[in-house]
Amino acid sequence: MSNTTRRDLFKSAAALAAVGALTSRDAFARAAKPKAGNNPIWLMTSALACEKNFEGVVSRALEVGAQGLEVCVFRRDTDRKDHVATHLEYDNFTSETARKVIEICNKTGLRISVGAYDNLIGGDPAQQINNQNHILKLIRIAALLGGDRNDVVCGSFVGYDQVLGAQDGGFEKNLMKFKKVFTPILKYAKSLGVTVCVENCPMEGWVSTTSPACYCNLPGCLAARKLMYAVLDDDSALQETYDPSHDIWQHIDPSDVINAMDFRKLRRVHIKGTRNFPNDAEAIHWGRLFPIQSVNSDLAKKAGVPLAANEWDRLNYEPRLPGFGGNDSCDWTKFLETLMAKGYKNPFVIENEGCNSSHTGNLGATMQGFKATILNTAPVIWPLGLNGYEFDKSQLKEMTDHCAQRNIPVVTLDKLS
Repeated sequence: MSNTTRRDLFKSAAALAAVGALTSRDAFARAAKPKAGNNPIWLMTSALACEKNFEGVVSRALEVGAQGLEVCVFRRDTDRKDHVATHLEYDNFTSETARKVIEICNKTGLRISVGAYDNLIGGDPAQQINNQNHILKLIRIAALLGGDRNDVVCGSFVGYDQVLGAQDGGFEKNLMKFKKVFTPILKYAKSLGVTVCVENCPMEGWVSTTSPACYCNLPGCLAARKLMYAVLDDDSALQETYDPSHDIWQHIDPSDVINAMDFRKLRRVHIKGTRNFPNDAEAIHWGRLFPIQSVNSDLAKKAGVPLAANEWDRLNYEPRLPGFGGNDSCDWTKFLETLMAKGYKNPFVIENEGCNSSHTGNLGATMQGFKATILNTAPVIWPLGLNGYEFDKSQLKEMTDHCAQRNIPVVTLDKLS
């Protein structure tokens, strides 16, 4: 056998061995990776305030290939100024309205929930009452849309009483106020077959830059959520919407939170990222344990100390969408695979507050952010089909209008308490 022949055979053997090694590694990777689910990806409609009705946000969801909507239904006279939208007429929502919405959902293949995110236990006392009564209206709407039977939940914040919070034992006093306010709300929701899902954003921008503390929403950390369940006599109507971005800027791995939480309580996951800035001047000067404090601007200039530009600029991060415009500070593959491995089967909801997407005020950039996030998420949570990673629509259950036949009167909290 010639040297050339032997050399060729050696190369062939080496190539086959390399292919075999690659095949083995690929097989190991496939075995180690959690099996893809078939979770729907929804849009949260707060980023689509330009659309004035339900039909408008439906068209936007279909445009980007989403499977559903968390429909924002804020009070039109809310005192909130950020990320608010109203895409259902809450004051005139009837059983006939519900039937029309369900008909649109079944025709388009979209599914929905409703939500409004306000302070229900703190702030101006009159606004607290307005916010509490508004959530009762949304629970009623969710019930008319089928409630848990159709997986229509009501999203909400809890809020926080800063006056109580500043007192000795203020956190526990907020827990007790939460129990007092939410017990009748959750009892009402349970009676209608509706689950209330509270989100974990601390809402640090709800107080001015002069406030020394900026914890403004009770469920802003895992300990608080566990304590909330513990203080309730019946927590069956309360579950969670988890947004990993809020733990990322608190320097917590969201996968660790998923593993430490009561996983049975996880009903929705918001897809939103955070890009942390650990090396910027604000972080170096003020640290990253407490928010940037406020002092006289002339004094700060004399000392060479940076100040926050506004109430949302106190913790050295910016909101991003995964896969749009570069990386953020979340390991999205790890986070999504953690959820898949634990058997999460519920919707992922894209909350678009991206600094380079919805925050530009440009609708085109907003829609691009939604599209990019769907493509970034799909390979982990959708099966691989003939056209790539795609949602299996055959698994979608039709919404029923059974509950829309009920006559559910509007109530206020003073009548329930």
